[in-house]
Amino acid sequence: MDPARYADLFRTESREQLSSVNRALLAIEQGDESREPVDVIFRGVHTIKGMSATMGYTAVAEFSHELESLLEKVRDGEQGISAELMDALFAAADALEDGVERARDGDAMSEAMRRALERLHDVAGGRSTAEFRVMLPNAAPTSGAPASAPSAALEGPGTLVHVEQDVTTMLAGVRAFMVIQRLRELGEVHGVEPSVERLQSATTPQQFTVRLTTSAGTSEIERAVRSAGDVATVRIEERATVRPSTPVMIEGRTPMRPSVPVIIEGREAATDDEPLDHPMRRASDALSAADALGPAERGAAPRARHVRIELARLDALLNLVGELVIVRGRLQAVAREAAMPALDEAMGEATRLISDLQAEIMTSRLVPVGQVFDRFPRLVRDVARQLGKDVLFSIEGKEIQIDRSVLDEIGEPVVHLLRNAVDHGLELPAAREAAGKARAGRLVLAAFRDRSSVVITVKDDGKGINREKVLARALALGFVPPGTERLDDDTLLRCIAHPGFTTSDHVTAVSGRGVGVDAVISRTRALGGSVEMTSEPGRGTQVTLRLPVTLAIVRALLARVGTERYALPLSHVRETLERGPAVVRPVQGNDMLVLRDEVMPLLRLRDVVRMGGSFDGQREEIVVMERGDRRAGLIVDEL
Repeated sequence: MDPARYADLFRTESREQLSSVNRALLAIEQGDESREPVDVIFRGVHTIKGMSATMGYTAVAEFSHELESLLEKVRDGEQGISAELMDALFAAADALEDGVERARDGDAMSEAMRRALERLHDVAGGRSTAEFRVMLPNAAPTSGAPASAPSAALEGPGTLVHVEQDVTTMLAGVRAFMVIQRLRELGEVHGVEPSVERLQSATTPQQFTVRLTTSAGTSEIERAVRSAGDVATVRIEERATVRPSTPVMIEGRTPMRPSVPVIIEGREAATDDEPLDHPMRRASDALSAADALGPAERGAAPRARHVRIELARLDALLNLVGELVIVRGRLQAVAREAAMPALDEAMGEATRLISDLQAEIMTSRLVPVGQVFDRFPRLVRDVARQLGKDVLFSIEGKEIQIDRSVLDEIGEPVVHLLRNAVDHGLELPAAREAAGKARAGRLVLAAFRDRSSVVITVKDDGKGINREKVLARALALGFVPPGTERLDDDTLLRCIAHPGFTTSDHVTAVSGRGVGVDAVISRTRALGGSVEMTSEPGRGTQVTLRLPVTLAIVRALLARVGTERYALPLSHVRETLERGPAVVRPVQGNDMLVLRDEVMPLLRLRDVVRMGGSFDGQREEIVVMERGDRRAGLIVDEL
């Protein structure tokens, strides 16, 4: 195995494990006394240790082993949980994340990793008694390392489980060991053929048999095996007496050879409590969840149901579809001029197929916002502790999906909003109690769909924005006309969004430089979105980001003014209507649009783009535009 081929997958999987570790640490700190968070942390660190050892990343593997040893003490009740231990564990999680990002074959531990271990040892005391070392591929075993035990025979009563791995399986030995671990959860494993040690060292897809005594049914056994992932077929055989079977290799595969063995001195090699994992687990878990057919229904030939695709390939595919949509429009114009029924029918069918293709490709790029939101609880926790505040942070709508390219860009704006909310919005515990509030402030990050947009809100129940202080600062800087006595929400947002604008009396590590809101608005508008803000004194502030679901293809309504054509995004078009006295009324010298008892401003697109001239057609059209809760009518010459 060439570890460099899987470096990106290793980092992706490790980041997901670290995200789970951070969430579990937060749960413990917030008072969860159950065993589950500790188990989640232990499993996450243990998985990273196995993957890093498999990849040959010595420093990460050794650090994970030391951290795992401490977690084992916590899990067994030998080490109590204290505030000092929690701080040390959070620092260790940060150091482990840094080590994962910097992982290189044979690198020594970084200074951050060494400091984190020293802090853990100061809190918990002592290093682990077992020395963890990683043997790289083709290295000779260390003297004194325990030899692999021979595999158990398959004779005796029980259930035989015959497993064949998918031909696309990577790190087959690791995945085979996970199958055995899943079966151990159902009962007692008496024998494996080939042996566990041989399976663990395999680098090619395998066929193997496990003898198991269990009360579980056939369907439950199959589900357990498939949950390990990358399993092509499962055959279950009940026998009173079982004969040994002969190891089977997949035809055309090279013989098994050792890959990257992990040796822990002081323990038996490849014991049950030392499972390995690898970077393909998430994709294969999705595969096993979708693979619900039985062996007879699937047939003998295994089929891969999921593949990993580079984002650049999806980008190229979307660009081609965009060009195809443009060509479709040109063909439709030609078909209308030709007036041929057969051509019109073929063009209609092609239009439908292209639209379906466009929709499928755009859907393939959508991912849950939770992939970014999951890292924010740790951020809020660290900022709150730094400022001495108590914060109850919650996330809503993590399942809402958005285009990958948009999701990658919204992380920074949301970080600024959360830090501002904790620093400027929420009060200190004593101040909240004096105001009749709970000591802990509430901060909510939410996402939801609104037609063709995704709306992200950051809301706190703090003191709100001091409009008088903002007004005084804005007057001094000339951001508002002299004599302004009050700031509405829109003007308030425009003032604090100016680069360098701040009402803080001093600069801290969290804020005070006047760049947060400016960065939020700049990034959001660059994505084609908008920002809105509402604030009530003593009750809190809410900032709303309205973003397009995708930047790949935007549907638009074409409007003509004079000799020019303009594209109005359909996501902001509410409806269209013909201008007439029934809908246009003069109000204080200005034309207003009256639509179903709703009065809204009426603008001429000709004036907006500063074209000049007058209407040159038979009738004018009105396009009702909306963004959030604001609406206006736009007069155009022709649609």
